[in-house]
Amino acid sequence: MNNEAGHIHPISSLIREANRIFYDMGFTFVDAPLVESEWYNFDALNVPKDHPARDVQDTFFMKDEPGVVLRTHMSNVQVRYMESQMKKGILPPYRIVYPGRVFRNEATDMTHEAEFYQLECLAVAEDITMAHLRYTIERLLQGIFKNIEIRFRPSYFPFTEPSVEVDMRVTASDTPEKLRNKWIELLGAGMVHPNVLKNAGVDPGKYQGFAFGMGLDRPAMLRWGIDDIRLMHSADLRFMNQF
Repeated sequence: MNNEAGHIHPISSLIREANRIFYDMGFTFVDAPLVESEWYNFDALNVPKDHPARDVQDTFFMKDEPGVVLRTHMSNVQVRYMESQMKKGILPPYRIVYPGRVFRNEATDMTHEAEFYQLECLAVAEDITMAHLRYTIERLLQGIFKNIEIRFRPSYFPFTEPSVEVDMRVTASDTPEKLRNKWIELLGAGMVHPNVLKNAGVDPGKYQGFAFGMGLDRPAMLRWGIDDIRLMHSADLRFMNQF
């Protein structure tokens, strides 16, 4: 009889670490459907009908089910959660975090996959500012990594305004050589667009919030020195048994 213990997948381990960090900050973990309507995946998030992300080159549309897609990000949780709370008469503040699997119709290489994991975060209240966003992101990344540098750059996303992209540089010796000492784009963030709040039934004149989304595969590569993202979806026990 083989009594060898199982192994925790790097993504699962990273989600556990993030769970601990967010729990300490008072966030609640939630989830949403993997197969989603275009309304929650795009329209409610202020993504225009002609936005490139809605093109078939980027999104997997369900055959014979018009208007239904495999979710392209975890942002579908934002409107669903706020909408459900408002229907129950539960007003902000809201603080939620939601990890899950997402899909993009794109070519794969060592840092890109068509199927990967994301973790998104949302906080809504009367007094939320960009300072709260920065603090939350820095506390998350510094809780997972050591001796890192973080920088914020102006950007654009339909569902946040203003928007930023966050890069991180890791110098640890066990970081893959191709990634070591290089700035890696890690996540997109910003203040929730008033239209998104309005679509969820939240009064944008009274409440505001921040949101950010981070792919989990790249941080796992940096955290454990994995040099190819495709290994994490290979189901190869030779890879899994290292953890």
